[in-house]
Amino acid sequence: MNFTEKIQSVCRAQNSLLCVGLDTDITRIPDFLKNEPDPIFAFNKVIIDATAPFAAAFKPNLAFYEAQGTAGWQALEKTMKYMPKHVFTIADAKRGDIGNTARQYAKAFFDHFKFDSVTVNPYLGLDSVAPFIENEEQGVFILCLTSNTSSQDFQHFTHDGQPLYQFILEKVNGWNEKHNCGVVVGATHPDELKQVRDLAPELPFLIPGIGAQGGDVELSVQNGTNDNGELALYNSSRGIIFKSSGTDFGETAAAEARSVRDMINQIRKRLV
Repeated sequence: MNFTEKIQSVCRAQNSLLCVGLDTDITRIPDFLKNEPDPIFAFNKVIIDATAPFAAAFKPNLAFYEAQGTAGWQALEKTMKYMPKHVFTIADAKRGDIGNTARQYAKAFFDHFKFDSVTVNPYLGLDSVAPFIENEEQGVFILCLTSNTSSQDFQHFTHDGQPLYQFILEKVNGWNEKHNCGVVVGATHPDELKQVRDLAPELPFLIPGIGAQGGDVELSVQNGTNDNGELALYNSSRGIIFKSSGTDFGETAAAEARSVRDMINQIRKRLV
């Protein structure tokens, strides 16, 4: 089963396109957890247990683990070992280097932490992507059109009428020989999202921005899924995992994850 087939299989089995982002900011976790030996993992464990019934994927954002040094890396390792086998995992690492450096990044995330995929910055070209797409069962989500406001600084740069994000997409389509390339396209760009989907009907999309960043869920599902209402993962991080700072944070995360999943599925049903 290749990368794309695995995403489809997981989403169908879970009846979900939801990706839960584990942006575990230690300053925002409930106070009562901060006395735990490993507060980050203690928080993640509850969130995973609570939201796994409603999610197809989990996406730890590496910055929140790297910031804690050795303890953060250990928490990430525990989190990945605890991760249910039936979900898809994404290392939100946004790596982008070449040669042996890129190969070592791939080894770290695929061989050591056992992620299914990694987010990769393609600015250095194919050399920065190639080590991540050697195995058809593992793959990448390549930054194409990100959800942040200043994405326009570079990603909308136009040459001969073609914006950079569309040129990146053409390259990704060409690199996708093993069906293990996807792209990151933000929900905060609904019109461009439709353009990208039209140009890449067979690529999996990772779509951030439907939570705290305020992306339009209706439009992002209409414009981001393929003709079958599939091949897209919609990420929400803060809007789910920090819904409550009390002892009920697991229950409130579960309720929000269920709500987002159901909202996405209701829109999908109207489209197919």
